[in-house]
Amino acid sequence: MAGVGVGEFRIARVLDHVHWWDGGTFFGVVPKTLWSRKTQADDLNRIPLAFNCYLIQGRGHTILVETGCGDKPDERMRERMSLPPGAAPLTEVIAGHGFDPGSIDVVINSHLHWDHCGGNTILEGTAARAAFPRARYFASRGEWEHAHERLARDGVSYNDLNYDPLVASGQMTLVDGDCEVAPGVWMRRAPGHNRDMCVIVVESGGETFCFFSDLVPTAAHTQPTWVLAFDLYPLESIENKHRWLGAAADGNWICGFSHEVEMAFARIRRHPKTHFAAEAML
Repeated sequence: MAGVGVGEFRIARVLDHVHWWDGGTFFGVVPKTLWSRKTQADDLNRIPLAFNCYLIQGRGHTILVETGCGDKPDERMRERMSLPPGAAPLTEVIAGHGFDPGSIDVVINSHLHWDHCGGNTILEGTAARAAFPRARYFASRGEWEHAHERLARDGVSYNDLNYDPLVASGQMTLVDGDCEVAPGVWMRRAPGHNRDMCVIVVESGGETFCFFSDLVPTAAHTQPTWVLAFDLYPLESIENKHRWLGAAADGNWICGFSHEVEMAFARIRRHPKTHFAAEAML
């Protein structure tokens, strides 16, 4: 399996397609004159973004972090993102990396927005079945409860078919707070983007991998005050970015981002002007 080694683990990025989304939403109050130096927008002000998933293999488990877009977006939404209507499902993308999707026994969702858990299930008419039948799924209980509140601010980000069938069948475990879902693999709460989002941390042999999810969605967002317009609690995002990026820099962690196209893995370095910067590994 290609990727990087973290102690006893091997970790690989699985890029579940590149899509295009409005650049302003990804940089909030940061002026375009600044963020456009990091990433170029098209004539519709959209920037290229990845649906990144990560495969973690080791200690008797094959773990998938995030499941990407899935098959729930309709034709109009796919056109808006420049996603082809016949894009390959995540299981085929994983197989294309030379890995058997049927061997995945753990799936972790950092949170339940459609672009992070859409591939949890596969539509069959108006119902949905598990895309990874052998897997035990994990998500935050607080996030699942929030999803069902359908608030005006972020209700559109949730689709119950991505998780409710798994909860109903007992295949999805809802966790409270920090949780070690497999030996050395942790969900650790990092609020800001929403109340109960988690980063995923892998620890082994004195080495650490951290998947930042939407706390730090791209390498450009390592500057702590550059937060998403989607963030429900932007001040908490800034505080937690300082915390997690500081730990990553001081510990020389290997890191992954949820929507970064170019960098599959990065080290975080301290920077005199922006506080932190990402240094590409692969």
